[in-house]
Amino acid sequence: MTQEIAELAARLAKAVADRTAIAPLSDDLPGLDAATGYAIQALAKDQAGPVAGWKLGVTSRAKQAQVGVHEPVRGFLASANALDLGEPLVTGGLIQPRAEPEIVFVLGRDLSGPAVTAADVLAATAGVATGIEILDSRFLDYRFTMPDVIADNTSAGRYVVGAPVPPEGIDLRLAGVVLEHNGEVTATAAGAAALGHPAAAVAWLARSLAAAGEGLRAGQIVFSGGLTAAVPLRPGDVVVASIDRLGAVELACR
Repeated sequence: MTQEIAELAARLAKAVADRTAIAPLSDDLPGLDAATGYAIQALAKDQAGPVAGWKLGVTSRAKQAQVGVHEPVRGFLASANALDLGEPLVTGGLIQPRAEPEIVFVLGRDLSGPAVTAADVLAATAGVATGIEILDSRFLDYRFTMPDVIADNTSAGRYVVGAPVPPEGIDLRLAGVVLEHNGEVTATAAGAAALGHPAAAVAWLARSLAAAGEGLRAGQIVFSGGLTAAVPLRPGDVVVASIDRLGAVELACR
């Protein structure tokens, strides 16, 4: 199995390097499960260099029901994939980029353990910010099973984070979210779209990492889950994510 995991991880790494989408791993391996997916992801993480933090996927209860799962999935954020504010996204460096708005947590202290709660997360949070995650599935037409997407590091591509603000006094459940694409509002949502409360999503992440012998570390960031449907990106596009009391982040594409 170890050799098989290495081969599957290499297949995904080649897709990234070639900027070419491939068939889902499960097409050749129908028995692919979440544990194997996380083993493939862990191998990619070991080879990715410094890690800035973590990201969550499938945090919408409606989406979970739609795809037949009962919990989110997690991935890592490679430091090399961060975009600075004002830095354009070079779409040619990706396969099929899509953007979605997220609430980002900046950890002020370490957080780990099997019983972490949303309240624990808020107590450990130094700041919250508006973020744009650029998804980039390595699978053709975003067609995959949950184990596939776990193996593919939950479609992680690039990401940009706005200036963080203190979380005190902000009800993140009710924070209004607006996504604009080329000057038009394409979607609206509230923070509650992420597992009922974005801090609850981060708490799930901490518990999931604890089960894998890991934890959240001070200074790390966490993208707490997409709050709207993601929009495809092409050269010349501009997307703006605005979250009430957290501010706006603009991303231009070339």
